[in-house]
Amino acid sequence: MLKNAPYVVIPVFKCKELNGEYVSKLNPFSTIWCVIENIFLAATAEGLACSMRIPLNEEHDIVTAKLKAPSTYMIPVFIGIGYANPVEQELEQNTADLEKQIHYGRWR
Repeated sequence: MLKNAPYVVIPVFKCKELNGEYVSKLNPFSTIWCVIENIFLAATAEGLACSMRIPLNEEHDIVTAKLKAPSTYMIPVFIGIGYANPVEQELEQNTADLEKQIHYGRWR
């Protein structure tokens, strides 16, 4: 999907490494994912479709090098944006059983 997408958005955030030692050190990571969610919502509101790929290890390093991003920045995701193929099969959504997943006051 990314290969055929008319546009690819590559968000970056400043963070040399992810460190969960203190919750506040994860703020850049959680903030960028809020931004990513807003990109998806805005694209959908405009009638566009999105795809996503999370780059791992070597793939991440190769792309940051190609973009000449500073070493203190990370790429959390590649986002493909375009119009959905009208004949593409739409997958059925899984319906959650909320009675099994929501716990009130205690775990079952």
